[in-house]
Amino acid sequence: MELSKWLGKTEVICDVISQAPYAALSATLDRQGKLAEPGLSLPPLWHWLYFLPKHLQSEIGLDGHAKLGSFLPPVTLPRRMWAGGRFKFNAPVCIGDAVSRTSEIESITEKIGRTGSLIFVTVRHDIRISGSTEIALSEWHDIVYRDALKVNDTPTIPLAAPLSSAWERKWIPSEVLLFRYSALTFNGHRIHYDRSYVTQIEGYPGLIVHGPLIATLLVDLLRWNYPDAELISFEFKAIRPTFDLHHFFVCGEPLKDGKTIHLWAKDHEGYLTMDAIAEIK
Repeated sequence: MELSKWLGKTEVICDVISQAPYAALSATLDRQGKLAEPGLSLPPLWHWLYFLPKHLQSEIGLDGHAKLGSFLPPVTLPRRMWAGGRFKFNAPVCIGDAVSRTSEIESITEKIGRTGSLIFVTVRHDIRISGSTEIALSEWHDIVYRDALKVNDTPTIPLAAPLSSAWERKWIPSEVLLFRYSALTFNGHRIHYDRSYVTQIEGYPGLIVHGPLIATLLVDLLRWNYPDAELISFEFKAIRPTFDLHHFFVCGEPLKDGKTIHLWAKDHEGYLTMDAIAEIK
């Protein structure tokens, strides 16, 4: 099947920025936070708690995701990962807002990598507050599909993370943390909670920490150190999977202009797992 037929495909989902998901993620991230009262601005990336997929149980595939071919193209490669994303924040989204998200398949690219076939799909999401034509938030979500792991695959040479940082926080990716984030985002992907599946079927050594969770922790680190700053843009790239077998760190360093922040995550061995840039004002 020609995947190019899915280019330009769109869907629209409506939701309300309700209080309970905000309070639940605040608790998960050990934040007392402000009371989730109407009008309170949603922290950056917390929009992932809304517009949740609601596929019927009969539509779920072996990996815990919905079977492909409805909105996302029917890629046959078995391993699916969140490769990265880019964001433009134009206006606040607040507790109590009625919102809509328009999603479009913006690009589909096929490549041959070191371990075989790769397919990259980029989905653009535009979020608007009901009654407004202005785009409050634009997101470009990069998904990569890979071949199954082969016995003779050679591991990727890891990249060393920066040796020093202005800020650093240690996280323990416990099964409970991964479960809570999966539940909050209604993410059924089994690589995050089903140890026998992720090790025996997909060939990974342990449960995989969600890319969006790590990205959220990077922005959360920025919020702790610049509590009054307004985030204008953010982009991140997943470099290497993070597993629940060891602790990991989120780190940050302001650049010389004071408005650009380099953020990254590293594993227990000091290898780079995610790289990101934020722009604030």
